[in-house]
Amino acid sequence: MAEKSRIGVTGLAVMGANLARNIASRGVPVAVHNRTTAKTTQFMQDYGHEGDFTGAESTEDFVAALEKPRRIIVMVKAGKPVDGVIEELTPLLDEGDIIIDAGNSHFPDTVRRTAECAENGIRFMGVGVSGGEEGALLGPSIMPGGDPEAYAEVEDVFTSIAAVVDGTPCCVHVGPGGAGHYVKMVHNGIEYADIQLIAEAYDLLTRVAGLDATAIGKIFEEWNTGDLESFLIEITGKVLAKTDEKTGRPLVDVIVDQAGQKGTGTWTAIDALGLGIPLTGITEAVFARGLSALRDERKKASATLAGPSPEGKEDRTDLVEDIRQALYASKVVAYAQGFAQMRAASIENGWDLDLGAMATIWRGGCIIRAQFLNRIRDAYAEHPDLDNLLMVPYFTEAVANAQDAWRRVVVTATEQGVAIPAFSSSLSYYDGYRTERGPANLIQGLRDFFGAHTYKRIDGEGSFHTRWSQDGTEVQTD
Repeated sequence: MAEKSRIGVTGLAVMGANLARNIASRGVPVAVHNRTTAKTTQFMQDYGHEGDFTGAESTEDFVAALEKPRRIIVMVKAGKPVDGVIEELTPLLDEGDIIIDAGNSHFPDTVRRTAECAENGIRFMGVGVSGGEEGALLGPSIMPGGDPEAYAEVEDVFTSIAAVVDGTPCCVHVGPGGAGHYVKMVHNGIEYADIQLIAEAYDLLTRVAGLDATAIGKIFEEWNTGDLESFLIEITGKVLAKTDEKTGRPLVDVIVDQAGQKGTGTWTAIDALGLGIPLTGITEAVFARGLSALRDERKKASATLAGPSPEGKEDRTDLVEDIRQALYASKVVAYAQGFAQMRAASIENGWDLDLGAMATIWRGGCIIRAQFLNRIRDAYAEHPDLDNLLMVPYFTEAVANAQDAWRRVVVTATEQGVAIPAFSSSLSYYDGYRTERGPANLIQGLRDFFGAHTYKRIDGEGSFHTRWSQDGTEVQTD
């Protein structure tokens, strides 16, 4: 066993434990610690034989087990627990040591912690890690943010444990400060939209086409061989194919229709509002989860509120293909919105994000890994300052080819009374984005009437105000 460990991991729940095991499997000596000593003991009993581990019962022993400068990965629940670990570690660390928060922290917290640690001479990194339990163990997508010099000291470890696609590790330094956690936040937001779109497709195939879970699972298996190929489409087929051991029914049919959430989708939507980015698909996905939580209210409403009931008699062949195309087009919109948000945040915060690199590291390990991320990577390689992915010829053509089916799906769902917030909002975004002159002129006129907010004219420079409650004349305000 090495005299000192190269890196430490504190927080040995499943993600932390698997990340530590992944690192050790690359021949890197790892010190492990958990606030509850029994977890450290259990970890060493279960996995101590897998690599060069040093189990530490106390925080003091944990810090002492690390070579200098110390490199410590924190894998605890976001929020106050992270602050608690930092407060406990700080008095024991020296100038130049590195604390790495690899949990799902909100990026403003990462910015704050970076500044607070710097006051004590400690370097802080906020690192997004995606891939769930399996990814943490076998190869996640890693989004490191923070001091580039600090990253240089752990780069070899991170790139060695990351997923690899076409010989390229799914890990790259994202940018300074909270950039790493920001990109992970948007990743999770796109994940929300992706999952909601899949759920809406499943709902239409169930309630309108009248197909059962087994048949729909086979459809998703087939879709995963084409342009929709992705991790989420793949596991959708597997979930739908699963039989419940107690009832013999498809497992999905006995799962309560309430979706949980941990906040990252909400953070993404709120941040987009602050940036002025229309993040319709992701935001509607967050709202849909909120609506799913109102199960008791929905039960009452289902017996009270009027509306059509799905007949389950649509032409299955046509509808299935239409849904596939609508799903792909809506998915393109969700990614276009997410990348537009990252671009705006990069400009706002001076991060200089390489959006093509983000697409590259999302191709493997992470939850939203998908075949068409290669197309996104190529798009940014050719157009680094791209405003919106919809303007790239490949995606322009793909969405144009799918739009007739997309519109039929939205009409059918509306006529049948099936809620499709992500499908319909994505189509509305597409139509709004391609409209040269929308109705916002009236909005601005109304704002000027009740609040003197002024407006601009199409035939001149400057801002203007009409004296609506006086003589009705127009005056220039600047």
